[in-house]
Amino acid sequence: MTLLFSLLLIACSPGETPTTSTAPAAETAAVTSGSAAVAMPDQYGAQVAEDILRAGGNAVDAAVAAGFALAVTYPEAGNIGGGGFMLIQMDGKASFVDYRETAPLAAHRDMYLDENGDVIEGASLVGHRAVGVPGTVAGMWEAHKRYGTLPWKDLIMPAVALAEDGFVVAESLGSGMKTMDGWFGDKTNFSKYFGKMVAGEMFRQPELAATLRRIAEQGPDDFYRGKTAELLVAEMLRGDGLITMADLDRYKAVWREPLRSNWRGYELLSAPPPSSGGFAVIQLLKIKDYLADQFDGLAHNSPQYIHLVAEIEKRVFADRAEYLGDPDYVDNRMDELLSDDYIAMRAQEVNPHAISTVDAAGPGLESPDTTHYSVLDQWGNAVSNTYTLNIGFGSGVVVEGAGFLLNDEMDDFSVKAGVPNTYGVTGNTANEIQPGKRMLSSMSPTLLLKDGNVEMVVGTPGGTTIFTSVFQTIVNIVDFGMTPEQAVGATRFHHQLLPPDEITYSPGRPLPDETISALGDVGYKAIPHQWEFGDMQVIWRDAEVLVPASDPRNRGQSRVVNDLPLDRD
Repeated sequence: MTLLFSLLLIACSPGETPTTSTAPAAETAAVTSGSAAVAMPDQYGAQVAEDILRAGGNAVDAAVAAGFALAVTYPEAGNIGGGGFMLIQMDGKASFVDYRETAPLAAHRDMYLDENGDVIEGASLVGHRAVGVPGTVAGMWEAHKRYGTLPWKDLIMPAVALAEDGFVVAESLGSGMKTMDGWFGDKTNFSKYFGKMVAGEMFRQPELAATLRRIAEQGPDDFYRGKTAELLVAEMLRGDGLITMADLDRYKAVWREPLRSNWRGYELLSAPPPSSGGFAVIQLLKIKDYLADQFDGLAHNSPQYIHLVAEIEKRVFADRAEYLGDPDYVDNRMDELLSDDYIAMRAQEVNPHAISTVDAAGPGLESPDTTHYSVLDQWGNAVSNTYTLNIGFGSGVVVEGAGFLLNDEMDDFSVKAGVPNTYGVTGNTANEIQPGKRMLSSMSPTLLLKDGNVEMVVGTPGGTTIFTSVFQTIVNIVDFGMTPEQAVGATRFHHQLLPPDEITYSPGRPLPDETISALGDVGYKAIPHQWEFGDMQVIWRDAEVLVPASDPRNRGQSRVVNDLPLDRD
């Protein structure tokens, strides 16, 4: 056992809760050359990331270790059976790992339609046929292979310890179990594996521990070609799923160029297709700037402010539905969508006084659950990582003998053109199902750089609310001068083209009654969102101060990590 692993086991001992170490107040968290920060969706991920940084690991090392730890302690979204995107700034250079799931080779456009051409309810959401080929293990491996400094095995073994020895179940996780029985029912083996999870009690996952140990020792070969692959394919056969050994063997994580844009003196970096998130964040921020005179003097989340943002969001979602999909299969026309002329034209279409119709906000060119975490290391390197099983606990299918949940990402395709998915958004042929294709995503891992230095690391889960939430958090900090804690805790709202007159808001942090009434006077129906959307994890460099913050809506934890080693081996 390595010295590093021994230290990590002690730090993550299941018999005790990791020490809570929230971010110091801005006036006391002075940055030194040996300071870093993490913003994680739970305390276990935060502790593992801190331990890796203290052991001399960089931001990628910490991100990889946290990703595997969250696959144990955050099973509603942390995963090895799903996929995601990792945006990296390392030694002054930005890169992006696309480890999004892919459609199995046996998938086809109409696979979720009945003989009448109608969508079969729930077919793309629950059970074995909802599963896309997982990418998380391949993505983490690629990031580590290019940028990691600590041994791969040392990064996975903390997760092994958490699965083998157990962790204390959080209240939000334990209570969440009670809501899943009716959703999955007897269609999957979910209750067999997670039905006995109880808030406040220790939960152990021996099968998952064995799987993670194999991945620690063999790397992705085990997951895509070895024993874990065989167990996954056997699970597919039990439930009439589509993934085969050939699907797993051919899966590749892809390095892509992040989207880049200049905004307010920052260089904004975000996710390229097959994510719609980066395009959307850039459009939202820039269209708002073109309408600066309309926003001038408007209070945060005032009725007119919400109306103008909804008008912008309506057009972004129209473009998303029409043009975006896997860039290896379709031309996303990204240069046109992000050009200054096009964004100026879309800004001019905004109606400042009334709700635009769907047709008026149509495409402008001619022709719950995910998780996110942010890391900024002592050398100024950063990782913004968002990964997912899609809805909470994915398809509900657990790989027998391997102990991990599988995604239901096939629902992120346009199952039928013009028919909304589980998040209520529509798509067209650009995002139709094709064998080997990556489904469209809203995940928006984002960085703001100034003079080449990382100033903000930000992202969130939330389905189609992801990029509207990232946009609002950036604006809350940069335009309204909020602290990160205030910015992530503020009420958020969302509009996504359809229904054209509906605005949703945070159920736990609702809009004021008078604002809801004023929006009603304009013609909006402002209602609580179906779930508490967003779990923002942000790190902000405020002058000479690092200030991380985790969304108070969930169980996240952020912390500044001081007195770190600066020597690089």
